[in-house]
Amino acid sequence: MSLDPPTYLASLQSNIRQRPIPWDGAVRAGSLTEDQLSKIRAVDKAKKPEQRKEIVTADLDGYRLLFVGGNGSPSVLEKAGKNANLVQYILVLLADLLDAVPSLAKALLKSPEPYQHFLPLFRAHSNEDPIPLLTAHALSNLMALAQDDSRATVLSLPLIFTYLSGLAQSSDAGLQDFAVQEYSSLLFGHVPREHFWKQHTETVAPLVSILRAAAGVGNGGDSSASLWSGTTSMRGFEGSLSGGVGLQLLYHVLMVLWQLSFESEEIGDELNDEYDIILLYTHLLRLSPKEKTTRLILSTLYHLLEKNQKTLLPTAVLARLPALLENLSGRHLTDPDLLEDLQSLKELLDEYTKTKTTFDEYVAEVQSGHLRWSPPHRSTVFWAENARKILEYQNGEVPRKLAEIMQKPWDNDKQVLAIACNDIGCLVKEVPEKRSQLEKVGLKRRIMELMASDDENIRWESLRALGGWLKYSFESN
Repeated sequence: MSLDPPTYLASLQSNIRQRPIPWDGAVRAGSLTEDQLSKIRAVDKAKKPEQRKEIVTADLDGYRLLFVGGNGSPSVLEKAGKNANLVQYILVLLADLLDAVPSLAKALLKSPEPYQHFLPLFRAHSNEDPIPLLTAHALSNLMALAQDDSRATVLSLPLIFTYLSGLAQSSDAGLQDFAVQEYSSLLFGHVPREHFWKQHTETVAPLVSILRAAAGVGNGGDSSASLWSGTTSMRGFEGSLSGGVGLQLLYHVLMVLWQLSFESEEIGDELNDEYDIILLYTHLLRLSPKEKTTRLILSTLYHLLEKNQKTLLPTAVLARLPALLENLSGRHLTDPDLLEDLQSLKELLDEYTKTKTTFDEYVAEVQSGHLRWSPPHRSTVFWAENARKILEYQNGEVPRKLAEIMQKPWDNDKQVLAIACNDIGCLVKEVPEKRSQLEKVGLKRRIMELMASDDENIRWESLRALGGWLKYSFESN
C-alpha cells in the first residue's frame, strides 16, 4: 500500500532541489567529474518524470556508475567527499530518479558493493544534519523497488533500522512519522521483516510505545495492568488520541505492525509475551477513530490469532475481544476488507469459546499472568468441582504460576494480589491435604507477608486464606 511522503521529508527535499549549486566550481575542485556533471544536468533539465525515465533507461549502466561506481569509475558520492550541499543534492536526485525510473533500482544493485558509499553517511554527520535522513530514504526506496534480499542488502538493513529507530523515539512527530513510513517501505517481504524482528528491542518497542500512548497507558512495568484493570485515559480530540498521538502517525504505526504480522507463525507468541499485543490491540479497537485504523487492527489480530490459536486465543477471550466484536458488528461499517476480517475473527473466536469450559477459562487467566474478578473466583461451585483438577493440571503448573504472579508488587493494580489470596484460600478449603504442595512453591510464606499490606482488601483476603490453612493444620494434629 502506497503512503504519501512525510511532510518533513517533502519540505526538506523541496528546499534542497531549489538550492543553487556551483557545478562548474565543483568540477574544478574535484568534487565531480565532467561526465558525472553531464549526466546530472541531463536529468536536471528534464523536469517531467517520463522525460527523465527515457534518459535514464537509455543509459542505465551509466547512471549505475554515477551513483554506486564500479569498473574503476568513482561514485559521485565518493567524489563529493565533504561537500555537504552536493551530497544532499545527489541523495535527493537519486530518490527522485528511483520514483521516476523504478528499473534503476535493480540496475544499481548489480554492482558487487552497491551500498559502500552510502552506509558511512549514517555515521559521518550529527543528528541535526539531513544527510543521514536523506540516505535512509534513498536506500529504503532502492531496496523496496528492487524487492532485494541479496547479501549486500541484508548486511545493510541493521544499520538502516538502527538509524530509523532513533528517529522513531524522537519527540518530534515529523521525525517519528518519517521513520515509521520508511519502515513500511522496507518491510516488503519475509527477509526484511525477519531482520526487523531480530532488532525488535530497537525497532518494535518504540512503535509499541506510540500505541500505548495512543491508548492512554504509560510504558512502565505496569502498563498492561492499566489495560487489564481499565484504568486508561480514552479521551481524544479531532486529529489526535491520548498522548498527543496524531491519527496519521497512529495509522502508519499500525501499518508497520500489520506488515510484521505476516510473520505471526514465527513471532506471534513472542510479540505477545514482550508487548501484550493482544490486550493492547483489543483496547485500541475500542477507541479506533476511523475505519482505516479499525481495518488494520482487525487484520493484525486475525493474523496473530489464526496462526497462534492455542496460545493467543485464551488471551483474546480474557481481554473480552468476543464481546467487542459483537459490538462492532452492530455499527454501520462499509469497508469490505474490514467486514471480512471482522467476520473471520468472530468465527475463529466462536469456534474456540464453544468448546471451552470454565476450568479452561480460569487456567488461561492464570497463564496470562494477570488476574481479575472474573466469575470463577467467587464461585463455590467452581472450586468444589475444579480445585483438585487445578492442583493436578500439568504437574502443578497453576500453583507455580500463582506464586510467580504473587511475587510482583502490582503497585498499579493491587486487586491482583487480593484475587490470588482468595484463590489460594479456596484451594486450601477444598483440598486441604495438598497444603504442602502450595507451601513448596512459597504460597503460604507470601500470604503471611501480604497480611502486612497497606491495602485493606489484600489484608482481608490473605487473612482468610491463612485462617483456612491454620484451621486444617489444627484439625490434622
